[in-house]
Amino acid sequence: MSALPASPPESRRDWILRNLRERIASGELAAGERLVERDISADYGISRGPVREAIMVLEREGLIVSHPYRGAVVAEITQQEISDILVPIRLVIEKVAFRDAAKAWNEELLAALEVIVRRMESAAQPLDARRLADLDVTFHETVIAAAQHTQSLQIWRTIQPRVRAYFLRDAPHHGSPHAVVEQHRALLDALGSGDPQRAETEITKHIGIYLD
Repeated sequence: MSALPASPPESRRDWILRNLRERIASGELAAGERLVERDISADYGISRGPVREAIMVLEREGLIVSHPYRGAVVAEITQQEISDILVPIRLVIEKVAFRDAAKAWNEELLAALEVIVRRMESAAQPLDARRLADLDVTFHETVIAAAQHTQSLQIWRTIQPRVRAYFLRDAPHHGSPHAVVEQHRALLDALGSGDPQRAETEITKHIGIYLD
């Protein structure tokens, strides 16, 4: 566990939120584990107010759930949730976004995605699973944001913490971290082709790997 820096570069609420979110996503705080406001406050040496606010945000993000008499506990990310909820939502949002992005053929967008893929290559060797997961999320959000469908972006940002958590959870199970990079290189190539159907096919295949 990291101690709060003497002069954190962000608010105490945001610092503790980021720290707890990372511990949940990495599995350090396991599914079913209780988050006790008093204990977290003592462990980090900060007042309970920022901790309470961080827990409320984590609950909105779906990373924790509150139960009567048990309080807040870390939520489990099941394969059923991924297959039945998160993947279908992603498919609806991203198929449209990738089709539109390919059709628009935005040179600035393609250049931005190229930078992300290169950074993914760096994060894959040697493997930095957290950075790779962050870049994975950033790649998809960049395309969704470029589509300029406000509601789609809002929905994506609602599920994004859960999506990042399963990216990070599944990272060690890939045959090679370079497989993640290669998948995003294929997505970028499809977008660069200017062919909406190819882009839709590639993103459908990419997201579909989480159904296995």
